[in-house]
Amino acid sequence: MTNQDVVLGIDSSTQSTKTIAWSRDGEALCEGRADIPMSQPAAGRAEQDVEDWWNSTCVATRAVTGQIDPARIAGIAISNQRETVGFLDAEGRGSRPAMVWLDERASDEIALLTTELGAEQLHKTTGKPADITPVIYRLSWLNRHHPEDLKKISKIVDVHAFLSGRLTGRTVASWTSADPFGIFDIENKKWVESYLDHLNLSSEQFGEIAAPGALISTISQDAASETGLMAGTPVYAAGGDGQCAGLGVNAVRSGVVYLNLGTAIITGAWSKEPAISNYWRTMTSPSGDGYFVEGVQRAGAFFVNWFVDTFCGGREDPKVFDRLEALASQIPIGAEGLVICPYLTGCMDPHWDPNARANFIGLGPMHTQGHLYRAALEALTLEIARSIVAMKANGIDAERIVAVGGGANSALWSKMIADATGLPLTKSKSLEASALGAGISAAVGAGWYPSFDEAAIAMSSEGATINPDPSVAGLWAELSERQAAAYIPST
Repeated sequence: MTNQDVVLGIDSSTQSTKTIAWSRDGEALCEGRADIPMSQPAAGRAEQDVEDWWNSTCVATRAVTGQIDPARIAGIAISNQRETVGFLDAEGRGSRPAMVWLDERASDEIALLTTELGAEQLHKTTGKPADITPVIYRLSWLNRHHPEDLKKISKIVDVHAFLSGRLTGRTVASWTSADPFGIFDIENKKWVESYLDHLNLSSEQFGEIAAPGALISTISQDAASETGLMAGTPVYAAGGDGQCAGLGVNAVRSGVVYLNLGTAIITGAWSKEPAISNYWRTMTSPSGDGYFVEGVQRAGAFFVNWFVDTFCGGREDPKVFDRLEALASQIPIGAEGLVICPYLTGCMDPHWDPNARANFIGLGPMHTQGHLYRAALEALTLEIARSIVAMKANGIDAERIVAVGGGANSALWSKMIADATGLPLTKSKSLEASALGAGISAAVGAGWYPSFDEAAIAMSSEGATINPDPSVAGLWAELSERQAAAYIPST
């Protein structure tokens, strides 16, 4: 049809599904949202029902098809919460609750499995350092504790593969939705058969694999009746929400650092080669070309919010952040001797210590809420800066930062990051970056643009830039040494 001027990006995240209709220039024309419930039946466990993934997708998508003519939709792609795994029976229904990426039941499997398979080889093959987040450890836990359940499972799926199956009848994982599982060979783009054999699994139990932008299939008649989409509408591969967000802000190219100042902080950069380091996890690129390295702070803005809720009266006060920012802005770099280690919920890079915890060092009677708030932001900032330094040391270009997430609204924090890294920081205008990244994938698949680069340039947009102050670089470097030393290993 000549009037197909819209693509849909479906972003199925941890808490909700957002379906957004995008124009050729990346304008959000309309959207729908629906929550995804999560249960925590015991300490350290986080579960969802795969039917809730589907139901929320239907609700969010019907909200969009109720606002625009479905005949206008040229293609659809899915961005998904990563490291969350569902288990299906032969009829495609959940055979047991899905394990969300927040689930910690497999913590003991890290030492066991890395001993059996070799931590260095696991890291090199999958790009993932030993950590509680990759799905391989939860599959190992199932294999040791509930082997009878594994025998009943017909399909083991990420959210992308599950939703593509419901939408089209073809269960397909993209490179970027499969590789966070930790059983995916990031260079050869296939499941690692030897790891699956070790877990008493087979590749047939997992989704087919597709490159980003590849055609999966088309909307089935059943899915059309539940979503309001037209049967026959093409569905293209997109994938993991972190990589999609990098694509959505046009950071999948040399020299640009993607910074998501959200609940967790992600510091990402494109690499031509599959660079391996403890300062990041190595992911496949959302464009299919090269790789995307990600430094991750598990408790990013979550640490700041915890501090505000616990010690500053809570976020119910609409002016609490303005007050704290005003106080912290009057305090010099270094918070007058107060240093914080921000590992409230464990540490990913560079220590990969899930049992690490936060600490406050140098606290004295002269320190106020403003000092504590500033020290918290400084700690998170320096973790970002050291990750970028490591990237540069490994030959990864880092010339400028594009920031998204709620934390990017803080002028103080944004200036701190620019000064500490020595890089100009630009706030992206693409607020729903993951959904836009999915939309860009659909636009490439539909033939709107000949490449991901051209699509990302056309569909993303940026705001003002904050330039670094070189006169304070030495102060930040000195503080970085002291703040890095605040980490106390858990063992």
